[in-house]
This record gives sequence, C-alpha cells and structure tokens, in this order.
Amino acid sequence: MKVRIEWIYKTKRGAEMDFFSEEVPAAQALLFAEDMERTGRLKQVTFVDRFDSSWTVKELKGYLKGIETEPHNVSVYFDGGYDRDTKSSGLGCVIYYEQNGKSYRLRRNAATTGLESNNEAEYAAMHLGLQELDLLGVHHLPVRFIGDSQVVINHLNGEWPVIEQDLTGWADRIEGKLSKLGIQAEYELVPRKMNGEADRLATQGLNGIEIQAVIELVKD
Repeated sequence: MKVRIEWIYKTKRGAEMDFFSEEVPAAQALLFAEDMERTGRLKQVTFVDRFDSSWTVKELKGYLKGIETEPHNVSVYFDGGYDRDTKSSGLGCVIYYEQNGKSYRLRRNAATTGLESNNEAEYAAMHLGLQELDLLGVHHLPVRFIGDSQVVINHLNGEWPVIEQDLTGWADRIEGKLSKLGIQAEYELVPRKMNGEADRLATQGLNGIEIQAVIELVKD
C-alpha cells in the first residue's frame, strides 16, 4: 500500500505550516514520520491512502504488523490471447507480492474454449489472476491490476461504459469476486511491451504449454 504523509510542522516560536508528501510505500512513510517526530517539531501527522482513508501512526503500525505474514504489496499483470479460427483462448497472469520479508513472483496460464472475442479473453485472464489471489489468501488489501487492454481497464475503472452483454457478465463476475475478497482494485493501462510476461504466458497457453510456478525474487 502507498500513502502520502500530511503533517503540521511547528517552529520553536510557535509558527505552524502544513506539508504534504508524494505517495510512498507505507513502511517508508512510517519511517520518515517517526524520524520527524523525534525532532519534537511535529505537531500532527496523518497518512492518507489512495482511497482517501486516513491512518494514524498507531493504525499504520498495526496494519503493517498484521500483513507481515500474509501476501501484500500485490501487483497483477494479465493478458489474454484469442484465435479466431479455432475459437480457443490462452490466458496469462503474473503476480508479484511480498510475504515474510521476501519478494515473490507467481506465473500462471490456462487454455480455454467457448469465448467469442479477444476482449473476453482479456477479461478471463484477469479473472484467472483473481482466482490465484484467492488461493494465495489475498484479501482486504489494495491490489494493482496491470494490463494492455484498453477495454478491460477502462471498463473497470469507470472510464468507459460496458455495453456488450457478454462483457457485462465478465465485469459483474470480476466486481463480485473483488467484493468477496475485500480487494481495493487499482487499474493501470500499459503498452503491450510492458506486459510481455503475461503476453508470453497467454501465447504459451494457446499453444498448449501449461505453466504454474512461484519463485522467490532475490535482489543482487
């Protein structure tokens, strides 16, 4: 989770001024706030998340402590591929997350039939990612969903209305799953070249190559 810091600074002579930071990871925000508190000049500090919810220092500490052993700082890349000739689809998702002080990457793909368009395949790929989040035990957390489908991203973030009946069903299914898991979804549209991992997984799914793997990411 990312938050911005809002604080009131007080000088020795009693003058006060409000300050606001850019969004930073919650743990980093807490570190800076505690450091500023030690100066004795910090009159008040509040953390505000992307959903405009306010957190005190105590509340943010409790939140960070509570999620240490659960998957958090989750990002989901998704992509769907569709073959018009065979009406078969390949779905791919890549999930990055942290748990117990370590970073992980989960890769998963699937092949499916019965879809009617590439847009449906894109929705199905995001739904696959949600199913994997459920299996991981991700719940009541903000999650970034990243894809190169303008249709899916703009539908789900409310920029575009969902008109097509087949896509309405997918959008409703995804919103229902998000609500069930308590996930606060954040959507990001990226160019296809920045979604290469999920795209490759979708293509491999179309070609009948099944992949399901989790690895720990070790920093150099």
